[in-house]
Amino acid sequence: MNRFCIKVAGASGGGLLSTGEIIVNALKNMGFYVVADREYPSLITGGHACFTINISDAPIHSLREKADVLMAMDNFSINAYTDSLKDDGVLVHGSGRIISAKESLAKAEEREIKIVSDDARVIAQKEGGSSLMKNVVLIGMLWKTLGFDYRFIEDEVNRKFASKPKLLEIDLRCLKKGFEAVETIGDPSIPDSNELDRSPQKIMLDGNKALALGAIHAGCRIYYAYPMSPASSVLTYMATFANETKMLVKQVEDEISVVNMTLGSMFMGTRALCATSGGGYDLMTETVSLAGMIENPLVVIVAQRPGPATGLPTWTAQGDLNLAVHSAHGEFPRIVIGVSGPQDSFELIQHAFNLAEKYQTPVIVLTEKVIAESKWTVPPFDQNTVKIERGLVEGKDLENLSNEDRYKITEDGLSKRWLPGSSSAFYHANSDEHLEDGSLTEDGELTGKMIAKRMKKMKLIDAALPDPEIYGDPEGADISFVGWGSTKNTALDIIEIYSKKGIKVNYLHYSYLYPLKTAAAETFFEKNGNVFLAEGNYQGQLGVMLEAAGLKFKDKLLKYNGRPFFLEDFENFINENL
Repeated sequence: MNRFCIKVAGASGGGLLSTGEIIVNALKNMGFYVVADREYPSLITGGHACFTINISDAPIHSLREKADVLMAMDNFSINAYTDSLKDDGVLVHGSGRIISAKESLAKAEEREIKIVSDDARVIAQKEGGSSLMKNVVLIGMLWKTLGFDYRFIEDEVNRKFASKPKLLEIDLRCLKKGFEAVETIGDPSIPDSNELDRSPQKIMLDGNKALALGAIHAGCRIYYAYPMSPASSVLTYMATFANETKMLVKQVEDEISVVNMTLGSMFMGTRALCATSGGGYDLMTETVSLAGMIENPLVVIVAQRPGPATGLPTWTAQGDLNLAVHSAHGEFPRIVIGVSGPQDSFELIQHAFNLAEKYQTPVIVLTEKVIAESKWTVPPFDQNTVKIERGLVEGKDLENLSNEDRYKITEDGLSKRWLPGSSSAFYHANSDEHLEDGSLTEDGELTGKMIAKRMKKMKLIDAALPDPEIYGDPEGADISFVGWGSTKNTALDIIEIYSKKGIKVNYLHYSYLYPLKTAAAETFFEKNGNVFLAEGNYQGQLGVMLEAAGLKFKDKLLKYNGRPFFLEDFENFINENL
């Protein structure tokens, strides 16, 4: 497997997003496997941002931090990102005036970084374009530098600007001039694009789009949201699909209204969904508690970013596991699921709906900025693999219901649920403690029985949830890791990289985080003597839960600076601990 890293850096609001998307889509169309993530500040304009694009001739899952090639769209980006280039890498820039970047360029030359440059702004203006069209000139320069087939980038520019034919003509001239302005620099680490399979067998999407598609596939027909990064694009995707699916998509005034409307829609029998980030979920927790009391299904996506408070709104974290597990007052069953990428985002959101309805409980689905907004090339999703399970009393069984069946105290804690109006039997969905028909009670003995009834469902849920999965050889590894969420992606690539070095690495991954299943972890620890935690938060929140069950990690690889786990993080840690 050959792997290559490109960084595209520029000022926020300066066209970086469209520039990066053109490059990423062209690489995908060439047949490359792609993983790309955009780093950007929480500003409309100003500050610097970059696309980190990893490509390979074989499937990859994560990002390498150090770049082989940097395309810098301005002097500020040269200064900010040249240090992220490998020694003897390539810097492509279009700055005609380099005074403010002179020191950075001198240091780059000392590190034997090859510099490819021309005045992109002047070229764009000579072709009749605005100064912003220097970005297209730079794309052409980058493409020629890498030795890629021009037709793929030309096709993507055509597609991107097809709706603006007058501008498209200028863009194509700018692209061609940029391509002709430089020479190809050979690099043996660049995968040979001539050997790639270009048949239409891969799709490209981010985690939020996969969640939206999975929810629609699961029968979700209402989506409520108040925009909050990095969950906001779920709303955009759902709105895009609304006409085709006949789904109701509603932007609501605040997160409290969002979750109450979601709960109410689920109560009436429509599969509904909402998504937010940690701060928004804080506001939702009273309704999560209400869902626990009335034993009503509720599915909430929490897209994690660093906190506390506003924190880093556009960066990534795994810091909200404790929030998901312990939020909302009182004791009641809940389920917490963590996704890792597009494939399981598509699948796990479907299971989340089934679990919420079958066990009449809230399900919190955790994702992360690096999952929500990164783009992956993946095989087309298998469809109709998760059967929809509503957990409802239906048909002739509705005729035999009594009012007390709704919250009946049963041996396993699970009582019957039916849609309001579907049976002559009725009940109160009462936020106060209640009797079997939902009517209020403050009797001590009955209160104790009802709380115990609800909590008994945890045993059912625990038995139904899958065990964590092992990647790599299940036993006898030289070094082992345990983690959840996006950590899996880096671990998968590390397993393959180190297997070629004759070093056995394995990884135990938790998708179902609560209730926490520990039996498989105990076996994993027994069969592997060098087990470490890898987690994107300061406390090692999953690790604390596992240690409470008696397991002991050799040490912990923790990251909490808003950045995801890069390959280098694992490589450095492994080298220090082997």
